[in-house]
Amino acid sequence: MAWDQKSTIVRIRNGALRASFRFGEYVAPGRSGRLARDLWFSAPPRMAARPLPGGGESFEVVVQGHAVRGWVWGEGPAVYLMHGWGGRGAQFAALVEPLAAAGYRVVMLDAPSHGDSEHGPAGPGRTHGVEFARALDAAFLRFGPAEAVIAHSLGAIATYLALRFGWLGTERLVLMAPMVQAQSLFDGFQAALGFGPRTRRAFDRSVEAFVGIPGNDFDARVQAAHTDPVPSLVIADRSDRQTAYAEAANLAAAIGAPLVTTEGLGHRRILADPDVVRTVVEFVTGGAELLEQTA
Repeated sequence: MAWDQKSTIVRIRNGALRASFRFGEYVAPGRSGRLARDLWFSAPPRMAARPLPGGGESFEVVVQGHAVRGWVWGEGPAVYLMHGWGGRGAQFAALVEPLAAAGYRVVMLDAPSHGDSEHGPAGPGRTHGVEFARALDAAFLRFGPAEAVIAHSLGAIATYLALRFGWLGTERLVLMAPMVQAQSLFDGFQAALGFGPRTRRAFDRSVEAFVGIPGNDFDARVQAAHTDPVPSLVIADRSDRQTAYAEAANLAAAIGAPLVTTEGLGHRRILADPDVVRTVVEFVTGGAELLEQTA
């Protein structure tokens, strides 16, 4: 969950919220912590629908009693596309046709409270990375073993959670503009809202109760250490303002993956850049030995 995706809420209500949190720090830190949690896990407005390649078929899987929807193209080993916070599967549209042409079944899904999918157990207008992971795992159970998972932003941690706690397995992993960890984002959120240490402790407890894992474990490096290593590729842009390039580089080093660096694409345009698309397809097909490079 990138910080600037939370900033609109903070700007609109900043004065009143900061006053409320200053008061709550002394008289009701538990309640203030829960309020901060609810703000953090509020899903952004759904991204508008985007054009999709022709020839696909829609699908629906039920995850914890709620519908997760997506599209599938082609035949062959499955490649799963897992978007990030505030996104939708259609952001990966540029990858669909080259992957299908290379002989893969391409599975694109919308996470709970995103795109065309219903909300999950977190409730209307809310979701979190564990729900993303469960949605990916449900798609895997529908379409079978993965040749590759291509994940963007929060989708990176969600994929590792599914690899660790779910049924998901994959031969290759591509992490594009990956979100690496949550703690620094929590720190920025705390600073913006102005709540103190008592509220922060309550927030941390409430987050763990809400998602089911401690905030410190919401880290791609931590989760990767608990999964079997697979050939992986990390792609990051130096100008990305939502997921820090330095953290992506650190993740690549931690998992022993080549790092492909881009310039000027930012957080989302990286998904459609022709050079990046070509690099991803080459990696998935095993047609290129990729060392650290600049795309």
